[in-house]
Formats: sequence, structure tokens, C-alpha cells
Amino acid sequence: MYRPNRRTALQHIAASSIAASITISGTKSSGQVIGANERVRVAIAGINGRGQIHMGVFGGMKNVEIAYLVDPDSRLFKPRSAAVEQRTGKRPTCVQDIRTALEDPSLDVVSIVTPNHWHALMTIWACQAGKDVYVEKPCSHNVAEGRRMVEAAQKYDRIVQHGTQWRSDPKWRNYTADIRNGKYGKLQTANIEIFRPRKSIGTKTPVKPPRELDYDLWVGPAPLHPYRTNLVHYQWHWIWDYGNGELGNLGSHEFEMARWAMPENAAPQSVVSMGGRYGYQDQGQTPNTQLTAYDFGEAKLICQQRGLDYDSPIRMAIEFHTDAGVIRGGKFFAKGKQAGEAIADAPADGLPENYARAHFQNFIDCVRSRKSADLNSDVLDGHQTAVLAHLGNISYRLGEEVPFGKQPADLIDNPLAYESFDGMKRHLVDVAGVDLSSASYRLGPTLQFDGQAEEFVASPAANQLLSGAYRTGYELPKITS
Repeated sequence: MYRPNRRTALQHIAASSIAASITISGTKSSGQVIGANERVRVAIAGINGRGQIHMGVFGGMKNVEIAYLVDPDSRLFKPRSAAVEQRTGKRPTCVQDIRTALEDPSLDVVSIVTPNHWHALMTIWACQAGKDVYVEKPCSHNVAEGRRMVEAAQKYDRIVQHGTQWRSDPKWRNYTADIRNGKYGKLQTANIEIFRPRKSIGTKTPVKPPRELDYDLWVGPAPLHPYRTNLVHYQWHWIWDYGNGELGNLGSHEFEMARWAMPENAAPQSVVSMGGRYGYQDQGQTPNTQLTAYDFGEAKLICQQRGLDYDSPIRMAIEFHTDAGVIRGGKFFAKGKQAGEAIADAPADGLPENYARAHFQNFIDCVRSRKSADLNSDVLDGHQTAVLAHLGNISYRLGEEVPFGKQPADLIDNPLAYESFDGMKRHLVDVAGVDLSSASYRLGPTLQFDGQAEEFVASPAANQLLSGAYRTGYELPKITS
């Protein structure tokens, strides 16, 4: 249950059920419709990078107040609070621990922009405290966390929006609806490309954390690694205990759109992933080159991720291959035709920033109306999207190093997947100068997945990676009916 103070640890609460009822009943967003002129008070948790986008968007909304800025690194408090005050005329309260903000009964919303390993615990605590939640992608750090978040939102009747902004783009909505409905033929394969150069994080020796940073709190529920300057603030993305690699980072946006175009209720039945970290040697753990293939039964999904630091410019795109042709770059290329037919109002490829404001506004509108069904990307959507990233990473992490001369035995029986593997090899040769005759790649097992039970079939090792271990005081709460 939600701990109002990490030091007192519920000393003043006799029973967890009483704690939930007291906390939730003291919040004006606890099931009541908020009037258009009533102020919605927001706490933004995580204010180093993307948190500044949240500050800018919420700070520009009518009758929305940024009441708290939350971050374990107090060095950020002065400049960030000054920026909010300059924009809104009101200086927010700055705290290091989210639980301090959750004790405020007049707080309505928690906007979570923390490292991934904090997403689930902070969301559940906020739901238990009667707050609504906007949580950045990926929704969770592992599969079990995501399901627990869905359960918490349902039990405590909370509005929980997932931060995949393309969901609020009407062009994407119409585009994927047409694909799902068969306007361009029956969908066979969705092919995702995430080409985003990433520099090496280097190798750093452990040092003492800055006195202004509560590093133990920053680590929170995750295993405690020695503090390094290439871990905090951004490079945690490439460390398994805190991040989910590019598959969970930018991949979340494109997985969400691919799911939107899939047949209704489609779920992954198997996954296989492969790749490695090339071009430099550093302390990063996640792959900067990865190919992942999913079998959804009626349709297949392929995700190509490339992140060499000297790579080509950013490219984020999805091709949809149907039995009638290919949908690519806003055009439909019918089989047997060289020229593509332009699709009216097709969405542009690229980073999904254009509809950030609309996505936040959709969330605030639902906070006011209490209609979770009107969310453009609710916590269940976020969970189902994050599952795809988690499955791919689990296959990769269970893989073995094999020479490039060894072809993957089973790439979901899909010619496009094998073409993608050959493209990955050519890319490593042409861009990174990798000698494939002596190099290796990590080849993960093909894992069968039961989407209903959300567990792997006959793979104890893979099932063990569906959840995580939590440090004392930061255990993931159980959500009982």
C-alpha cells in the first residue's frame, strides 16, 4: 500500500484498507467530475530531460497548476522552479521524494518522467493515494509491473494515460484504421525501423554521488549499482536494471502504431530477437543493433533497430505489407506497380512530438470528466505495447553468441525478416566496418508466448524475466480485488 513517508513507513496507519480510503477520499479528483474552471494541480516527477516538456505543456494549460517538481537531484530545483514561475507566475514546491507530494490531499495528478524502473511503483502509489497519472513510455520496466499498473488503475478508478503521443494524432488514427479495416488489402507484415544514432556512454569508475543527489532514492526499487557519471541522468536507458534499451524507448511509439493497425485483439504468439552492441566498447548493456520478429498469427511484426553513433540521420518509420501491396512513406504501392498512390492526410514519419500537447490535453480533459474510456492511450494500451518491447528484450538476453555465418533457423517463416537480417549485416559492414568473418552476434531463442496468461510456454528462464526483484521498502504492492 502507498507509503506516505519512507521514514515513518505507515506508522500512523492501522490497516492498508483504511489508508486507501482516507487518502483517496481527501482528493478532489477521487471520482468527482472537476469543473472547467476548477484548478487541476500537478506534480511532475523527473525534471531533468523530458520533464521540461511536461513543464512547458502543463504550464501553458488554462486552470492547470504545476504544484510540485519532484526529483532526487536537488541541483535541478532552482533553475526548473524559476522556469515554471516565469511561465505561470507561481513557483512550485520542490521535493526529492514523490511520497511527500502524495501526502497533499489537494494534489490531483502525478506526471511521471522518471527512469523506467520507477514507472510502475510510482504509478501504483499515486493511484492508491487517489491521484491520476500521466506516465511516460515505456509504461513499465517488465511485464508483471504493467499488469499490476492496469489492476491499480481499475481498482482505484484512476485516469492513467500512457505517453505515446501519436495516439492523439487524427492522421495516425485514420491511417491505421484504414489498414486494420483492409482498405489496402489484408495486413501481412508490419516492418518497423528505428534508426537513431547513439553515442558511446564510455567507461567510468564508480565515484561518490553528489551531495545534492539522493542516489539511493534515485535507484529506488532497482538493484543498487555503484554511482557512475555515465548512469545518471540519461544513460540508464542502456542498463538493464534501469532501462529497456531502444526497443522500449523509441520502439514504444512505433509498437503502439503497429498494434493499432493489427487485427482487433491480435496478440504476440512468439518472438525471436538478435543483435549486439557494435562500434565501441563501453559499459552499456543493451544492443545498439537489434532485429526482433513477432508472430501474431494472422500478421507478423518485424522491428529493426540501429543505433551506431556515426550512423545516418534519425529515421523512424513503419511499412505495412499487405496481400495487395506495400504502404510506405504515405503512399500505397500496389503489387506490380512501380509508382505509389499518395494517401490523403497520411501521417509523416519521424519523432512523435507534433501531437504532444493534444495528448496532454486529452489526459487533462479526462481528469476533469472522469471518463477513462475517452483516453487516447490508456494504461492497458501502454501495457500491451510495452509487452512487445519486453518480449523482444527477453529473447535477446537469453541468447547465445554465434558467428555471423550461422543464419537464424526460424525467423517467423517470413521472407522480409530474412531480408532484414541480411540488411543488418550489410549495415554493420558498410557503416561500422565489422569483419563478419570473425565477428559474432547474439541469437535469442524463439519463445512461444501465451498472451492471455501473459507468460511464456515451457520456458522457465524466460518467465523469470517477466518480473523483477525489488529492494526493501520499494516492493511492488499487490493489488487485491
